[in-house]
Amino acid sequence: MVSKVKKRFIAGAVCPRCSEMDKLMMYKEDEKNFRECISCGFKDEMRFQQQTRELETRVNLSQEIKKSETQVLTLDPTGSKRKQ
Repeated sequence: MVSKVKKRFIAGAVCPRCSEMDKLMMYKEDEKNFRECISCGFKDEMRFQQQTRELETRVNLSQEIKKSETQVLTLDPTGSKRKQ
């Protein structure tokens, strides 16, 4: 039985060989993703990198952690020096 491979154009993609825009097609064959240029015949396997976990920094800490680390200062409205 021959199965037909469904190819789809990749909008806005530029061919790495001939630099033509909107000429790349993407398709899946044997559980692998490929791209192919209809202009120059360029073909390669697309390998997607797994997304790595973002390192925690002071910028992307959760709100709960930020609240627990926030310093609260209480100021005496009468001043620190008292008259006797």
